[in-house]
Amino acid sequence: MTGPAFFRLGQDGEVLLPEPISGSGWDGGQLRGMAVSGALARATEQVVSSLRMENLRPARFTLDLYKPALQVPTIISTNVVRQGRRLCLVDAAFVQGGKPVARSVTLYLKAGETPSGAVWSPGRHPVPPPHHLRPEAEDLRLYYGEEAGWSPTPSAQHSADRKQSWHFAMPIVEGEPLTPFQMAASIADVSNVVSNWGSGGLQFINADVTLALARLPTELEFGLSAVDRVEADGLSVGTAVMFDRAGVFGTTTVLGLANALRSVDPRTRARLVGHEAAPIA
Repeated sequence: MTGPAFFRLGQDGEVLLPEPISGSGWDGGQLRGMAVSGALARATEQVVSSLRMENLRPARFTLDLYKPALQVPTIISTNVVRQGRRLCLVDAAFVQGGKPVARSVTLYLKAGETPSGAVWSPGRHPVPPPHHLRPEAEDLRLYYGEEAGWSPTPSAQHSADRKQSWHFAMPIVEGEPLTPFQMAASIADVSNVVSNWGSGGLQFINADVTLALARLPTELEFGLSAVDRVEADGLSVGTAVMFDRAGVFGTTTVLGLANALRSVDPRTRARLVGHEAAPIA
């Protein structure tokens, strides 16, 4: 199951032109974090591929959203910080109007044999939705709340229940196949929704997200499950696990800033309150 792409390529093959689905619910004219993180992951993956380092795989992706990203033509600049036998570190910047508005740092590591010693693990994993369940909204997500269970719509999830979501493929660039890493980086931004969506809607806007991967997903269909959340003085820290039908394959951490005057209803991506508040600057 595949949805519309967030961007299309300009005639020069370098500029990313936003498509309507890339729009954010926080403010008209802004890009959603999924589009930004996916585009940065795509550019990073292309750089590592050009280095012919197929023995490395993405292990950590950190996204900083420090200025509003707009629905305007965008380019991605990259820089290989370190290239070694067992690792590669790549910076990428999301550039609009000649100025970066977001950035990512991605660490690639060399995989190897797992040691034989026993190490603690929680031993419990989220349960994926039934195979037959398909989303009804354009975001191609299924939603889970502790009372309602898995649902093809988010209509029953407006509560303080612990949240989970299950995602289907939404390509980054029109006409290009979506890769597992691109999708994981894009979906990581939804950690803000599963961590911070409560009875008052989504009242925190995320300033960053960090994705840590032990492996890549087995297919382009996987979920997020909130496992922890702490909040103090208008700041929140949310932690989620990323899982597919084979089990948990990574974790995400997201820092949220209180944004109650611009609360969003994740069911429709519409504003809940009509007051203005300054975006992250």
